[in-house]
Amino acid sequence: MRTLLLLLSLLFSILVAMPLHAADAYPEIKWEELVPKGWNPAKDLQALDFANLKDSDPRAMEAMDKMKALWDDAPTEAALAGKKVRLPGFVIPLERKGEKVTEFLVVPYFGACIHSPPPPANQIIRAVSAKPLGKMQTMDAVWVSGTLGLERVDTPWGKAGYRIEVERVVPYKAPK
Repeated sequence: MRTLLLLLSLLFSILVAMPLHAADAYPEIKWEELVPKGWNPAKDLQALDFANLKDSDPRAMEAMDKMKALWDDAPTEAALAGKKVRLPGFVIPLERKGEKVTEFLVVPYFGACIHSPPPPANQIIRAVSAKPLGKMQTMDAVWVSGTLGLERVDTPWGKAGYRIEVERVVPYKAPK
């Protein structure tokens, strides 16, 4: 009887510990962690008085071109290369196999790349899955878990500065 209780106790402790171990395998990161400390693209545009520029002003067009170039070349955080991570974001499908998605972008806010200019490259992640994932629609909110890498890729929706090898994608639920 004592042996049975010991085995049941051991089994119970393993089952309870499993979800904690799985969650620890992919620690949550925040989008801000993808931006290297000290990177400030606004400093290059501070001399312009945007309040007094009209859209047709050549200086406004030049500023927009400069901002786009700064965002496309946004630096990535090298310390994150090879790290297992979990982060929330919004989906922009890139490649489909029938109804399933094999490649998509993950962006930090709703409408990024679709209804507004794309965010900086260090705020766009190209997600690649070895196995096709269930139906995913543009701007679905998800949690993505996988191994992060540094890879600059030009996509129709913006330049991605990161790549994640997808291990798991689940619908977004706010942490409690």
